[in-house]
Amino acid sequence: MSYQVLARKWRPRTFDAVVGQEHVVKALTHALEQNRLHHAYLFTGTRGVGKTTIARILAKSLNCETGISATPCGTCSTCTEIDSGRFVDLMEIDAATNTGIDDMRELQDNAAYAPTRGRFKVIVIDEVHMLSKAAFNSMLKTFEEPPEHIKFVLATTDPQKIPVTVLSRCLQFNLKQMPAAAISSHLARVLAAEEIDGDQAALRLIAAAAKGSMRDALSLLDQAIAFSAGDLSEASVRAMLGTVDDSFLFAILRAVAKGDARAALAVADDMESRNLSFDEALQDLAAVLHRVAFAQSAALPDDDPKRESILELANLFAPEEVQLYYQIALHGRQDLPFAPDVYAGFTMSLLRMLAFRPDDGASGAAEDLAASGEHSNAETSGQPGDVRPMPAEQHGRAAQRAFDGNWPALAKSLRVSGMTRQLAQQSELKSFDRDVFELCVPAAMKHLTDKGYLDKLKEALRQHFGRPIRISVDVGVTTGNSAQDHAVASIQQDAFVRGLVENMDATIIPSSIRPVNSAMGSIDDK
Repeated sequence: MSYQVLARKWRPRTFDAVVGQEHVVKALTHALEQNRLHHAYLFTGTRGVGKTTIARILAKSLNCETGISATPCGTCSTCTEIDSGRFVDLMEIDAATNTGIDDMRELQDNAAYAPTRGRFKVIVIDEVHMLSKAAFNSMLKTFEEPPEHIKFVLATTDPQKIPVTVLSRCLQFNLKQMPAAAISSHLARVLAAEEIDGDQAALRLIAAAAKGSMRDALSLLDQAIAFSAGDLSEASVRAMLGTVDDSFLFAILRAVAKGDARAALAVADDMESRNLSFDEALQDLAAVLHRVAFAQSAALPDDDPKRESILELANLFAPEEVQLYYQIALHGRQDLPFAPDVYAGFTMSLLRMLAFRPDDGASGAAEDLAASGEHSNAETSGQPGDVRPMPAEQHGRAAQRAFDGNWPALAKSLRVSGMTRQLAQQSELKSFDRDVFELCVPAAMKHLTDKGYLDKLKEALRQHFGRPIRISVDVGVTTGNSAQDHAVASIQQDAFVRGLVENMDATIIPSSIRPVNSAMGSIDDK
């Protein structure tokens, strides 16, 4: 006896065996039990979700020799002939090849005759949306006033192309794409019945690759069994599908979290040497980032096979970073056909993640914390490879920077502009105690102590250190040269200069300013 493929061998023959379409099965079961039968049904949904299968089960339920029932016997001659596609009163028409009005007229002529053996003549029209406009128009009369012995079952993957005049005469059922968990569970039952050992991780890969189609999943399972010679392991299925091992994706994201471009590109090189699909890699990268975002905002399912790795990444990234990298992965996949080659497109997506990585611009010492809350000091150099501490309020752990007392360097690194930047750079640090900074500005620069500028400076310090910072600013004598301070203050108080600073984001360079007397003295000396 010739081998029968799994997709045909395990095609459901009763409503109870249908997977993932409980809402459709429930409605049809109640209709059959109460004998409330409509003359036309429309099943919509993507390929491989059970449209034609349910149509055949409905035909058996209507024509089973034991009577109309939601549970046909499956053993009578009518049921067995329908299962094998030989029942004379079940007509299955492919609208993709029978699109014209002549085909519909022939169907109407045939519909006028009573069924040969069954109670009803069931006409199944697959991909009905491909019928021509004239063919649809010729069907309307039959649809509106069909003979008592006729039942129409229409199936389509594109219901938008069906005229509303036809839609309004049908009971419509939208078949859903099947969840990956339901598919993998069904595949496990199939393997058990076939007495074949299979790794659960391998079945999850097949279920994900099927993209909601049970028929595709069974076909892939057939292929995987042949490819692996019956040893259905995760590695063999990955090799067959060309999918990317999650370990590559986690390694890439860890490198991105550290800002380590070389490590990220080294992983990409390894993937290229293994001839892995970069299109699939970007898709899977977005899927991992989705799970990371889910872990940050909600409880991650306990049965997630990579739970520990996902939670690790959730602690490495801020939520806004995850959202940004998710978008970069999506756009990178969309742009992949336009890249010089797929390797260039993939690596440019990784470099985008590193280039657009939020950075507070600090050049001082940083503290990179472990998940336990312990931390160690690390010198940063301002390069892309620097470890950037995460804000504490986003990760539930204290990610904070140390301060070495170098206020001029800190003031230069803060992400502020305009008069707030002038306040930071022209202030002198009198004392500090972790969360409290005491500053002093010359009397000539008193205007810089405006509350609005102080609030912006406090916010910049909060972002830099990862914790609230209090500052107090006194007006008094600084240790700098008083003539120089006066000259700088005169420039800063000039209305025109202040307008440039506030409106054009100009920068005053104090070292370029010379007191007038000093300058004149130089001229006199010459």
